[in-house]
Amino acid sequence: MGEQAKQIQRGWLNYFRGTSIQGKLRDMDGWLRNRLRYCIWTDWKKPERKRKNLMRLGIDKDHAYAWSRTRKGGWRIAQSPILTTTITLQRLKKKDYQSMLDIYMELNPSLCEPPYTRPVRSVV
Repeated sequence: MGEQAKQIQRGWLNYFRGTSIQGKLRDMDGWLRNRLRYCIWTDWKKPERKRKNLMRLGIDKDHAYAWSRTRKGGWRIAQSPILTTTITLQRLKKKDYQSMLDIYMELNPSLCEPPYTRPVRSVV
């Protein structure tokens, strides 16, 4: 991911810092991962390049040929098992992807722990 995208993520998460939006961020992270898979798929452009890249990611020759020449749209392919099992979260993290939920947890460590683990202030 680009540096500008990371800055925008951090800016939005700092803006919503005091809120509890973990569920919304989980949904947004899922959409964002699908969008990244879509961008990768469309970046490969030609069927032969798609086939070679799918084979590099571990898909056997026959399935790679069939999926590289599919007539389904890019968004549908991004959500298909062929890309969700090959372009995994671990591979995206190797390419410097950080989920919004992880950034949120870094910015709000107190919201992520149960209340009974916080230090107790004595009333004077």
